[in-house]
Amino acid sequence: MVQKLEVGVFDHIEHIPDVSLEKLYRDRLDQIELFDKGDIYCYHLAEHHTPAVHSMAPSQNVFLSSVAQRTERLRFGPCVYVMPLHHPLRLIEEVSMLDNLSGGRLEIGVGRGGVLEAYFWGQESDPDSNRERYEETLEILLKGLSNDTLSHEGRFYKFDEVPMRLHSKQRPHPPLWYMRNPETAARGGMNCVVVGSINDMEANVRRYRRVWDESHPNGLAGQPDMEPKIGLVMHAVLAETEAEAIRVATPAWDAYRYNLSTPRRLEAERRKLTQFIGRADSGDRKGGRPERHTAVEERRDLDEALASLSQSERADRSQRRRAPGGINAGVMAGTPETIKPWLSEYLTTGANYLVISFQWGDISHEDAMRSVKLWTEEVMPTLA
Repeated sequence: MVQKLEVGVFDHIEHIPDVSLEKLYRDRLDQIELFDKGDIYCYHLAEHHTPAVHSMAPSQNVFLSSVAQRTERLRFGPCVYVMPLHHPLRLIEEVSMLDNLSGGRLEIGVGRGGVLEAYFWGQESDPDSNRERYEETLEILLKGLSNDTLSHEGRFYKFDEVPMRLHSKQRPHPPLWYMRNPETAARGGMNCVVVGSINDMEANVRRYRRVWDESHPNGLAGQPDMEPKIGLVMHAVLAETEAEAIRVATPAWDAYRYNLSTPRRLEAERRKLTQFIGRADSGDRKGGRPERHTAVEERRDLDEALASLSQSERADRSQRRRAPGGINAGVMAGTPETIKPWLSEYLTTGANYLVISFQWGDISHEDAMRSVKLWTEEVMPTLA
């Protein structure tokens, strides 16, 4: 039996050919009801805007208000709000509404997003301004949720004792999440979702916990009684046979990679936006980023994770950590039984959370529902 591991779901709500937007939303809400019944901890919804095409619910709060009404236990929230694109007062109000509509089940992911999307929003398209907007908007959000009046004077916003009529049910504010960077998450007292592979996870967990102990010994920001979580995003397809799971997952992975990167790159090239070409695939995540830990520190964390292993043990562990199905390090494709050994190995990294994406690329609603049912009925009971 796999040890206890809490599981969340990460979702872009990608476009599917020949599926209307109405049906896409309706099907996804049906799927989310299964998460609620299947002991999934939290549903995390991404935010992306034009020229990206892989997020058909860019106004997360609109969709999440439906999630609040279709579920009873499931926690949910953005992962992440692209903070530079949100007016802080509107965000304070909508966060308060969602948390109360759900009875206090909201989780708040925060992040910077990319400067290509900022350009299309008419903002300064440079990393420094993007980072400053993120930091200022986050500061205002937390002030507004935590106080009865809001006063602030910064580069982008100025507020003078604005009455805060709405507050979140969770006080002073819901739990916070940060994606990709364990150090930034730990310094901010936030939970962390890592994008990468199991091979880097142990080093990420070590870094997160070390910085956490230095920065936040009193617990999670806003909710100190909750245990901080760190987990890896994995795309998954489950089926009755491994061959069937691989059949579905292989083309879906190609479609997912196209959706995630190509339209943005093509739009930048079409418009001759040379400042974005070469980095439009992932959005800008470089330049003026003091929160990024250095390559030297990253290497040290990885060396520490491997220090006690012999060469043969490292080879054995590498084989155990190979993602089921062999498609990609970020994809699990198999039956409930064939993925359980990987889950056991995942626990050896020290992570206490795992984030699964069930519908991605061109996976159909029916295939995604099969994966969810197999996961919640045959895998989740082994994680209790």
